[in-house]
Amino acid sequence: MANVVTDAESNVIKKAQIAKVRELDFAQLFGENVQNLLKMLGVTRKIPVTAGTALKVLKVTGTLQNGSVAEGDIIPLSQYATTYTTVAEATLSKWRKATTAEAILKGGYDQAVNDTNKKMLLDIQKGIRSQFVTFLGTGTATATGTNLQKALANAWGKLQVLFEDDAIQGVYFVNPMDVSDYLGNANITVQEAFGMSYIENFLGLGTVIMTGAISQGDFYATAAENIVAYYINVAEANGLGDAFDFTTDAETGMVGIHEDGNYTRMQEETVAICGITLFAERLDGVIVGEIDANPS
Repeated sequence: MANVVTDAESNVIKKAQIAKVRELDFAQLFGENVQNLLKMLGVTRKIPVTAGTALKVLKVTGTLQNGSVAEGDIIPLSQYATTYTTVAEATLSKWRKATTAEAILKGGYDQAVNDTNKKMLLDIQKGIRSQFVTFLGTGTATATGTNLQKALANAWGKLQVLFEDDAIQGVYFVNPMDVSDYLGNANITVQEAFGMSYIENFLGLGTVIMTGAISQGDFYATAAENIVAYYINVAEANGLGDAFDFTTDAETGMVGIHEDGNYTRMQEETVAICGITLFAERLDGVIVGEIDANPS
C-alpha cells in the first residue's frame, strides 16, 4: 500500500493567514485614518493612557497685581489657582459583527464580510467624530457675526486673546451649507480626512472642518494646541494581549481587529476594539459661535 501523505506542505497559504492579512489591512487603514484626522486637527499631543484613567479639563484663574512698585516696597503677590474637572474616563469600546453562512452564500465573501467590515469601521470613525463635536458644544466662549467670514474672524480674534501667550493655529467646525457660497465663488481646495471635508488656511484664519454634526448657522472654534488625543494602546493594555488575539495598526495600537468563524452558529464574526477620546483641554478656549444672518 502506498504511503498516504497527511501533513500539509510547507509554505502552503492557509485560511488563518488570509484572515490575518485582512485584519492587518483593516487595522492599518483605520490607523492611517486616525493619523489623518489628527493631522487635520493639528493635534500634536497624542497621549497613551490605561483604561479607567480620568480625563480632565484645565482651568486657570487669578489676577495679576499692579507691577508699579516703589523702590524698597514689597512686591505684591499675584495669585493663580489651577483646577481640573473630570469630563470623561478612558474606556475601551467594543463592537461585534456576525455574518451568517447563508449571507455569504448569497452575496459572496467580499460583499457579505469584507464590505460590511469596512462599513463598521467607518461607523466607528463616525462615533469618534460625533463624540468630539458634541464635546466642543460644551465650550464656554462665544462669538457671532452676520456672515461666515465675520463670524470666523470674530472667533479668530477671541482665540488670539484667549491664547495670547502662545502662537496658535485656529480650527473651526462648521456646517457644509455655511461654506457652500465660498466654495462656488472662490478657488478653494477641499481635502478629505476621517470622513470629513476640510479647507486649510481658510480666509487666512486657519483650518475649517465641515461636518453635518453641527447645525447650519452654528460653529465651534478652538486652537489646535488645545486639542488632546488620549488613547488606549490595545496592543499593550494591561494583560489584554495575553487573553485575546487582536491585530493592531503598527504605529499606535489605537484599534484592534479580530476575525473568527463561529461553527456553532455557522457565521463569520468580526470584533473591533478602540479607546480614543478627543477633547479640548481648556473649555474656556472653545468658542461656541453663531452666524447671525438676521441681527436685530
